[in-house]
Amino acid sequence: MRRMAAWLYEGVLLFGVVVLAGLAFSIATQMRHALDHRQGLIVALAIAIGVYCVAFWVRGQTLAMKTWHIRVVDRYGRRLRPGRAVLRYVFSYIWLLPPLAAFGTRQVAMGPLLVIVAGWVTFWALLSRLHPERQFWHDVLAGTRLVDDPTP
Repeated sequence: MRRMAAWLYEGVLLFGVVVLAGLAFSIATQMRHALDHRQGLIVALAIAIGVYCVAFWVRGQTLAMKTWHIRVVDRYGRRLRPGRAVLRYVFSYIWLLPPLAAFGTRQVAMGPLLVIVAGWVTFWALLSRLHPERQFWHDVLAGTRLVDDPTP
């Protein structure tokens, strides 16, 4: 439950990262309409989130992880190297891409899409119960682990 609480808190913090990155992108490209350059905006936001995550994971914790006393380490208990942190970031998209890819380029109402994404996230989180150490599967694939950090 602490990992999911940290995940939700991380979403709140990432909202700020996304707003700042979106503002910087829209100023740099002189966006006049929300639909201008939207593919570029999506890429810029993914890069901004990636930089935030990788920078903090290399140090061991994001602010949300620090609040909930969780640390990310490699499978041997060491701090992550940048390459391993990038790999973890790439694999973390498993939380969102499968339900989004299922729709492809079709236009879907926001309500059903949110229900399907929420269902997938719940299913993916519950799959961690099948792992002997209760780790999320994107961590297993990336060779990382979330561990308790009792340091105040």
